[in-house]
Amino acid sequence: MTPTPPSDPPATPDAGSSFEDREARRPRADSHDELAKLPAPRRPWRRATLVTLSLSALGSLVLALLVMPDVGYSLTSGPPRDLGDLTTTTPAPDTKNAWVHGEASLSTTRAIRYRRPLESDSYRLAQVEGNPRVWVQIRVPAGEEGPRFVPPTSFVGRIVPVAESGLRQQDLRAAVSEVGLAPPSDDAWLLIDGESPAAMRWVLGLLLLLTGFFVFNVVGLLQLGRNIPAEREPQA
Repeated sequence: MTPTPPSDPPATPDAGSSFEDREARRPRADSHDELAKLPAPRRPWRRATLVTLSLSALGSLVLALLVMPDVGYSLTSGPPRDLGDLTTTTPAPDTKNAWVHGEASLSTTRAIRYRRPLESDSYRLAQVEGNPRVWVQIRVPAGEEGPRFVPPTSFVGRIVPVAESGLRQQDLRAAVSEVGLAPPSDDAWLLIDGESPAAMRWVLGLLLLLTGFFVFNVVGLLQLGRNIPAEREPQA
């Protein structure tokens, strides 16, 4: 029987080396102190995002407030209110932003003509003959403007104070002054012929869009602001 050499015992891990390796991999307390002493990182783009969201939210809110009179008018129901002869009638305060009907002859000397971008039709703004406190804006279809055009004498539309005529008519007084005419007074009224509540329903979609922008920006501000930790003062 041939003797066999004894086999080597299985290698066992060095307990001392394993303990040292674990100690080397374990984070030391002083390393946390060193990290705590580091200055807070700069976040220039995050701050720029905060400013952008804030301005967008503010702009959406301002525009939403500006279109609220239009929204209120678009929800008007019922027939137009009859004002009668505009030559001898001054609208009462309760007719502000109302759907009205009135009749009058328009002045041919105190009138201007203008156009708006992206529209083929033109517009005329004229004072009611004999009543400087009432002006009427009428829309002239394309191709009908000219010396033979006869303005209507019956009007159905929205009436507002000239001083509160809104964004689309805010430059009318300056346009009247540019042609050498005396602009409408502060207590004058503007009747926008043809502007019915149904024709203004598009502002409801605009208000919904602006509200969505406002909510989106506010939620973004809250989420982004929540993720910014308070900056620590570096320790001496």
